[in-house]
Amino acid sequence: MTSLPAQDPEQPPAPSARSAERVLGTVGSERRPASSAESVAANSAWWDADADDYHVEHGDFLGVADFMWCPEKLREADARLLGDVAGRDVLEVGCGSAPCARWLAVEGARVVGLDLSAGMLRYAAAANEATGLDVPLVRANGERLPFASESFDIACSAFGAVPFVADLGGLFGEVARVLRPGGSWVFAVTHPMRWIFPDDPGPNGLRVTGSYFDRTPYVEVDADGRATYVEYHRTLGDFIRALTGAGLTLLDLVEPTWPDGHTEEWGQWSPLRGALFPGTAIFRCRRS
Repeated sequence: MTSLPAQDPEQPPAPSARSAERVLGTVGSERRPASSAESVAANSAWWDADADDYHVEHGDFLGVADFMWCPEKLREADARLLGDVAGRDVLEVGCGSAPCARWLAVEGARVVGLDLSAGMLRYAAAANEATGLDVPLVRANGERLPFASESFDIACSAFGAVPFVADLGGLFGEVARVLRPGGSWVFAVTHPMRWIFPDDPGPNGLRVTGSYFDRTPYVEVDADGRATYVEYHRTLGDFIRALTGAGLTLLDLVEPTWPDGHTEEWGQWSPLRGALFPGTAIFRCRRS
C-alpha cells in the first residue's frame, strides 16, 4: 500500500537512504518514459527490498487488521466507502501486508489480497498467522489479474498498485472485468495536485516546482541507468477518462481533510501541508 510521490527529481537520494536504495544501487532519479515490463521489474524489487524498513516506519500506524485509507487517518470503519461488506467477495489490489484485507475479513467479507511484492506478502502471511485471520494472498501484477470474470462484488486499493502501473486503463479494465455488474471499485492515491510540489513535509513543500500537466514518469535509477523504482503521475481528468473507458462510473471523489490534533508526518504528508491542500484522492466507482 504506499504510493508516496517520489522525491524532487533534481535531488539525489539523501545520505541516510533507505536500505532499498542501498540494496538496489539507486544513485539518482530521472523523469523519463518507463514501460510496463520495466516498472514491474523495478517496483517488485523495490518493495521486496523496502518491506522491512516500511514496516518499521509505518507498521504501528497501519496496524494488522485495520483499514486506513490514507495518512489523513480516514478509516473505513468510519467512512464506509465500501458499504456493507458482510458476505461479499472482495479483492484488495496492492494489499501490501494486508491489514485492510484482514479488517474486511473481520467484517464478514470473503476477501483476497493481491500484491506484486513477495517481500510485502511475506509480512502479510506472518500477520495472517499472528492474528488467525487466514486471508488468501496472491502475488500478481494488477494489469493482469489472475481471476475469472465477474468473481468479485467489491475491489479496493489504499495506495496500492494504481500509481505503479504503466497501463492505467489496462488496470481499470481488469478490475471492471473481475467485478460483477453493479460492483464497486474504490481506490486511494496521492492527490494529483501534490505532484507540482517537492516531496517535502516542511515549508519547502509549499512551493510549486513542476507542471501539473507533466505526465513523464518519475524513475529512480542505478549507476547503469536501470530503473530501481517507477511511479506514474496522472491528472484528475486522466483518472476519470480511464475509468470511463473501462466501463466504470465515478460516483464520488473524496478529498480527506487533515484532522485536528493529528501531528504525525508520513513522507510528504504533514499538518502544515494538510491544512492548505489535499494530499489524498479517493475515487468511489461502480461497474455498470
